[in-house]
Amino acid sequence: MRRAILIHYHEINLKGNNRGWFETRLHQHVRALLQDLPHGGIERLSGRMFVRLEPASPVEEIETRLRRVFGIANFASAWEVPADMEPIRASLADLIRERSFRSFKIAARRGTKDFPFTSQQINEDLGRMVQELTGAAVRLEEPEQVCYVEIAGASAYLYFDRIPGSGGLPTRTGGNVLCLLSGGIDSPVAAFRMMRRGCNVLFVHFHSFPHTTPESQEKVRRLVGILARYQLTGKLLLVPFADVQREIVAYSPPPLRVILYRRFMVRIAEALAAREKALALVTGDSLGQVASQTLENLRAVSAAATMPIFRPLIGSDKEEIMRTAREIGTYETSIQPDVDCCTLFVPKHPETMARLEQVEQAEAGLEVSRLVGSCLSAAARETLPPDFSSAALRANPVDFKESTGSDGNPGGTGSCARGSL
Repeated sequence: MRRAILIHYHEINLKGNNRGWFETRLHQHVRALLQDLPHGGIERLSGRMFVRLEPASPVEEIETRLRRVFGIANFASAWEVPADMEPIRASLADLIRERSFRSFKIAARRGTKDFPFTSQQINEDLGRMVQELTGAAVRLEEPEQVCYVEIAGASAYLYFDRIPGSGGLPTRTGGNVLCLLSGGIDSPVAAFRMMRRGCNVLFVHFHSFPHTTPESQEKVRRLVGILARYQLTGKLLLVPFADVQREIVAYSPPPLRVILYRRFMVRIAEALAAREKALALVTGDSLGQVASQTLENLRAVSAAATMPIFRPLIGSDKEEIMRTAREIGTYETSIQPDVDCCTLFVPKHPETMARLEQVEQAEAGLEVSRLVGSCLSAAARETLPPDFSSAALRANPVDFKESTGSDGNPGGTGSCARGSL
């Protein structure tokens, strides 16, 4: 019996005439993801994808990486045999001798009508054999063991467990977006959710170096490396922001500083997005979570933009966001302490219900074009590879302790966004 990993699609199955294009994108992504690991090739057949395995193939590492591929509903490490009932019976008989169970069911599926037996006939034939060999009872609801049999072309695939994938749509099928990424919990989760919808996510981070330490930038680089596991590359734009903050502090009312910071960040990010051919901005805002994320303040910030601002966390609470951060591997990095740009010049009592006219009046005393232009000219670009070395790749933390980490940029909740509602 040869070995292969059998991949089942997620939403691709619903794509009609465009399905082939989505399958091609998924195939390209899986091929790039596994290019540094030994395997016997990747094929598409009968609405499925197969990763052929060799004796030297690191099956556990391949499975770990495939868990993070968008567009995959689930996959299985399977045994491949000729699509004929005799070798299927013989192979299944060999495999079940290594397993112990008191109840079971056969789940057969034909990928082609050329096979002479229907799925139900396969179920009945193999079910009788397994019952005779093991004495286990057939149970269609909640059996201890499911024996999967899939017919695809000239081969049949036998397996016992399905490993869940990440679902969603394949990477780079939904266009480019630019995520305002801080070092906190929320914005990486927002980026992940957009990736899951097929978007290629680029990142921008605002920092106040040398007034703050380089740690916030290093932390963001680590987060981009983790998120790059899902799309295989991470383009990061680093923008110095301290000069803008100083002018806002000098010429604007203290309660409006946070909103003005965010409006400038949005303008700068929008200009960078246009350079990078991104069609929308992404932030980690969650409605009402902190002072800067009230409906009034979000409206005042959004008014500075001309392109769409996506807020995939807008209806999520903190526990939901933290749970996802643990699942995707960003949580432990996000809660590491650092000093970001929004810990500078924070007003004691930030405005929670800003009026747009009030904000625009305060902004009238600032040289918006000059400040935005200086940030754009000083922005630096980095391209970071996926980080497959971290222990977080294989283990998700499960402790739900409350985090004191901050998410300083508009990408999430942070020190510049705090305040009682």
